[in-house]
Parts: sequence; structure tokens; C-alpha cells
Amino acid sequence: MAVYTKILIGMVIGVVVGLTLGPKSEFLEHDTYVVSDGSRLDLFLDPADPESGIELPSGYALRLPVQEVRYGELEDSQGETFRVREWAKVKIEWTEGLALRDPEGALQARLASVEQGRNLTRGAHVSIWLKVDNVALEESGGFISLPMPVSGLGQTVIELLQPVGKLFMKLIKMVIVPLVFSSLLVGVASLGDIRKLGRLGVRTLGLYLVTTAVAVTIGLFCAQSIQPGRFVTERDQAALRMQFASDASDRAEAAAEAPSLVDNLLGIIPGNPIESLTSGNMLQIIFFALILGVALTLLDRNKGTPVVNFFDRVQQAMVMIIHMVMAVAPFGVMALIAEVIGQSGLSMLKALLVYGLTVLLGLSLHAGIVYIGLVKVVAKLSPRTFLSAIRPAQLIAFSTSSSSATLPVSMECAEEKLGVSNAVSSFVLPLGSTVNMDGTALYQGVAALFIAQVFGVDLTLGDQLAIVATATMASIGAAGVPGAGIVTLAMVLTATGIPPVGVALILGMDRLLDMFRTAVNVTGDLAVTAVMAASEGELLRPLSSEQDEADPSRGFEGRLDREQIPVPPEE
Repeated sequence: MAVYTKILIGMVIGVVVGLTLGPKSEFLEHDTYVVSDGSRLDLFLDPADPESGIELPSGYALRLPVQEVRYGELEDSQGETFRVREWAKVKIEWTEGLALRDPEGALQARLASVEQGRNLTRGAHVSIWLKVDNVALEESGGFISLPMPVSGLGQTVIELLQPVGKLFMKLIKMVIVPLVFSSLLVGVASLGDIRKLGRLGVRTLGLYLVTTAVAVTIGLFCAQSIQPGRFVTERDQAALRMQFASDASDRAEAAAEAPSLVDNLLGIIPGNPIESLTSGNMLQIIFFALILGVALTLLDRNKGTPVVNFFDRVQQAMVMIIHMVMAVAPFGVMALIAEVIGQSGLSMLKALLVYGLTVLLGLSLHAGIVYIGLVKVVAKLSPRTFLSAIRPAQLIAFSTSSSSATLPVSMECAEEKLGVSNAVSSFVLPLGSTVNMDGTALYQGVAALFIAQVFGVDLTLGDQLAIVATATMASIGAAGVPGAGIVTLAMVLTATGIPPVGVALILGMDRLLDMFRTAVNVTGDLAVTAVMAASEGELLRPLSSEQDEADPSRGFEGRLDREQIPVPPEE
């Protein structure tokens, strides 16, 4: 069975597990409150005593099983009476994490008073009361109660699967820095012509920027045509704002602290190359590898060749590690997908269905028209052949939501499946994983108009052109990791006068859409790589599935079936 088939099966299993056994599954009882910051909860020892409030440490994640619920009656804006949750008796565990955040013992003493003065030991449970907030809906009537409980069993299932997904992510990220550095250095040294490298760099950056601007334009067109903001009800808006308001505030603060474009450009030059390698700063690694590769070409052949040969062997070893990691990819992908779907839930997906479909339509149009058009017209490849060759990279990008994590697989697809030279792929792909964020930029265009429509903000043609320019510039240097697009979106909203708090409306679905837009980002990286290879006069010879299976030395299939042989050091 082909590796991408196994990954697809893992994805399907992950979706099923997330929907049926996730924290927000509609098939399980929602009997637990799970919060990322306990300090934002209103907790009391006695619901009848306002002075019995408890303040938990900031940033401490909590899991609170529900023991009892007290209801009350409230009258809404339409004069109707509703029975709503007012208090929930929950069980809090005294953990080592809480103890470390309570050095003076004040919190421990407060909780111990519930236990009639007995000292709390690690692992002990105390029953306290959670005050539930009920927000009235002015137009449609009724109330929204927050926080919202989830399934305790579903939360346990996801927590058991999380280490599997994290293990897979760590394994594949482990290869990124040594593979990129060694591949780029060997590729530059193999070129031997600085002018060719400069020409390749200018063309690559130019094409990346053009496709990004086109992507934002397509996103704005789709959002203007469909107007997804009209389909979100007042109830959904209120629930989303309340649930994700604090997270949206954190992302806005991160956007305010983001460096300027000039600072990003100056930051490409590493002050300490070793620090850049250890921290994984991709642009600085690319710059240092380029400079070192050029320097090696200026040395005598006898001096430069041993260094190039060494890094060439390192590159080959990293490729073999990729194949070892891909053997466990189906399990890691299953765990990652289950977590994303389980944390989202059907109710969230229904509320933002039209918005999500608008983003997916834009991504499909961009990939189908721009990327496939470039590949077919310039690289002279059939769309079916191209998509078949890059499928493993697309699947890894979709499941990890990280262009950087997908980079090792993208390079393998480009060189082994598409037939692109190492000199081109080792330069274009690492640069694209950081600079080329077409899917993210398109998503930001749709999200900006969606939020503007929800808040009733009318955007002029000038405002929309500003969105195109800001999203294009913000995508340069954006980290190729999950969630980075939300930070740059906050920058886009601020630049066009749209309330940044609107980010709260889309945070619940961001991780799911991040999977799709990252797959488009990686597709764009590989499309531009094929175009650049063709423009440099390379003849692309894609590897078919049959050839892949027949030749263990190429492609993804059969690499690990070789006989292992000892490699003793030279005496």
C-alpha cells in the first residue's frame, strides 16, 4: 500500500474519532469544563457568599468535572422567561502545578477550608462552585451561557492521542534544519555561478509575491460575491465572541509587537549563525548556507570538495530519516486530525459553515487556476501528473498545518517525484516555506471582509486594495507554523480600520482552515519550484507510481526495505 494511501486512511480515522469521541462530540455527555486559563473563571467556595471567591493563578489550565448544576429563570429582551444555568458545582484537583504557583500557601488554605481544615495533599479533590455567565441576545432573544461544558471522556481520548501527534511533529521537525542547510549549501556549491543564483532568487521572489497578491484578490472576490458575514446569527456571534475574546486579545497584542518589514529584512542576516541553526530561524539559515556555499566555490577545489562531500552525505542521511518518519506518519496524522476535529465540534462548524466554504472556494480557485496554470503552461506538466507527484507533501501539510514541518517531504517530492535538481529545490522550497503564504493571504482577505460584514463596516475599493497590499507584505517572513496567520490577520484588520476583536469570530475554525490553506501554500511552493526548474532549462521527468514501486532507490516506496550494512569508520 502506497504511503499516501496509508496517510489518507489515518486522516479518515482521525475525523471519525474526533467527531464521535472528541470533547465536543454530540454523541457524548458534556459533563466537564475545560479552560486554558483558570484565572478567567468566577469560582466560589459558597454560592451564597460573595466574599468566598477564589482566584486561581493566571495561565493555569483546568479540567473541572461537573457534580451538580443549579438553574435559575431569567427574562430576555423579548419578555420571555428562560431556564438557564446559574451555578455549577465542580471538582478541582490540587496538583503540583497549583502548589508551585501558590508558594505562600494562600490558595491551599482557602481550598482546605472546604475540607474542614484538613491539609490538602497532591491529588486531592475539592468541590467548589463555578458561576455561569448568561449573556442576553438583544435582537433574537434568549441567552448564551459560558463557559460551555465538554465531554470529559472525549477530553481524555484527545489527551491520550496528543503525545502521538506531538511525537510525529517532533520527528519530522528534527530533520528540517540539517536537511535545509546541507541541501542548500551543496546546491549552491554545485551551481558554481553566482549570477545564476541571483537570477534564480529574483525570479523566485517575484513569482511568490505576484501569486500572493493574486491570492488575496481571489479571496476578496469570493467574500464580496458570497458575503458570508450575513449568515452568522446573533447567537453564534455572541457565543464566538465570548468564547474566544481573550485569545483574540492575545493575538492582537502579538500583532502589535510584530517587527516591521524593514526589521524583518534586516533580520535575515544572522548575528550568530550557530544560534540561528539551533533556534531554527529559516531565513537566517538560508542566508548563511548561501554565503557559505558561495565561499566554498571560491576556494581551491581540493579544499572545498571535502566540505561539500560531507554535507552531501548529511543530506542523504536526512532523506533516509524522512522515510523512517513517514513509516509512522499514518498514526501521527490520525492523532493530529482527531484533535483538531474533536476540539472544533459540529456546532462550531455549522455556525461558520458559509465562511469556511468561502475560504475553501477561494483556495480551490487559486490552486486550480494559478498553480495548475503555471505548471501546465510553463513547466509543461500535466495537472494530474503534478498533483500525483506532490500528494505526500500535501497530506503532511494538511495534517500538520505547518509549511516548515512539511519542508523535508516537499524537497523529497520535488527531487524524487518531479525530477527537479537539488540546486533548484534546495533554494526555492526553503524560501517558499517562509515567504510564500498564498493560502494564508487568501484566507486573510476572506476573513477581513467576513469580519467587516459582521460588524457592518463598509469597505471602499481603496480599503480593499489596502488589504491586498497589507496581506501580501504581512505574509513575507510569517512563520510557517500553525496559527501564524491569525497574528498577521490582526495586522491586516488594524491597517484597514476593522475591529481586531473580530478575530474572536473565526478562531474556533482557524485550526481547521489552517490545514487547507497550508496544503495550498505547499502546493504553491512546489508549483513555483517546477516553474523555476523549467525556466532554468531543466527537463522534468516525473516519477510514476509504478516506477516508484519498482525502484527502491527513488521515490517514497521501498527505501526502508534495503539490507542494513555496517558502516565502520576509516582507520
